[in-house]
Amino acid sequence: MDFQVVPVTTPAQQAQFLDVPYSVYANDPNWVAPLRSDVAKKFDPSNPFFQYGHLQQWIAVQTDRSNETSQPTVLGRIVAAVNDRLIQKERCNVGLVGFFECVENFPVAQALVDAACAWLKQQGMTQVRGPIDLSTHNSCLFLVDGFDSPPMIMMPYNPPYYPKFFEQMGWQKAKDAYAYDFPLTDRQLTAQFEKGYHIALKAGVTFRPLRTQGEGFTEDVISLYNLFTRAFEQNWSSTPRTQEEFMEEAKSLQSLVDPDVFPIAEYNGEMIGFWMGLPDYNIPLKRVKGKLDIWGILKFLWYKRQINQGRVIAIACLPEFRRKMVPLGLIHLGLQGGKMKGKPYQRAELSWVYEDNFPSRKLIEASGGKIYKTYRIYEKSL
Repeated sequence: MDFQVVPVTTPAQQAQFLDVPYSVYANDPNWVAPLRSDVAKKFDPSNPFFQYGHLQQWIAVQTDRSNETSQPTVLGRIVAAVNDRLIQKERCNVGLVGFFECVENFPVAQALVDAACAWLKQQGMTQVRGPIDLSTHNSCLFLVDGFDSPPMIMMPYNPPYYPKFFEQMGWQKAKDAYAYDFPLTDRQLTAQFEKGYHIALKAGVTFRPLRTQGEGFTEDVISLYNLFTRAFEQNWSSTPRTQEEFMEEAKSLQSLVDPDVFPIAEYNGEMIGFWMGLPDYNIPLKRVKGKLDIWGILKFLWYKRQINQGRVIAIACLPEFRRKMVPLGLIHLGLQGGKMKGKPYQRAELSWVYEDNFPSRKLIEASGGKIYKTYRIYEKSL
């Protein structure tokens, strides 16, 4: 197969870049197309990422020398990025690769990755890590085990050959992460979770749902931002977001929140913990196929009624309140909220959790969660 890897420099090439996944996953029943507009925003100059980083996009294009007038077939894509915040945090010149999609052709995959690595080396990077789409707050990780079901909302998905290709190119595992399955039907938490909830109440901790409207929503998001930044500041390969970035993402999710599965904990009026649950909107998004035009919106609203599961994105608590059993109280309330009369949830996914995050894993496994998908980030010296 004749092909060439070219940088994305024109609107037509950008459109081809966005189209790549549709050919890669054409026959994959588990793939859920991300909204094209959301992916395109990542490369818009207004993206706050460009205040502290820079990137380069490529596509692999098949060349047909027998017919130069034919429309070229795009075989793959990749992005290389330099995130200055990550470099400052880790004190290492580590670059990132992400947005990788490719047909099942190893030479094409290798050419794309080689182009990205060569560019990163020119930028002074000595190490590369991926897949990470600009930062771990965006999509990251390759799925390496658990290909038999679709991903839940805001979780990655890829063909089984992606991690095999990277390993064939000499990339090594940097870290694994897990998704836990938690059936909710006929499931009772052990008494220790309800007991932990009452211990937290006696210690002066109060619990309430997240506010989703007006000034209350804005105030809660600011508190979430401050708590999120403190609780996760040491997360591996992660950098803090600005309040502007956090608020923008929160507003995009505002209409999707179910307050009954988003309890927060407060002490003396200060937010000290939260359980961040969301309904699995990937179920209706699968029908939209990446486009929220008028027909896409109608499909989304129609198939939204089929949502019967949810994802727990994060459980957070300030360290000084863990002994007051706040995490147990949040788990108790979050799962009880999901099992309330009239709620559609039959199961929950708790994801993603790094393999070495033993405190969170211990809590999840004690509550009955079982690993059902494994994800991986790779790295390589340049």
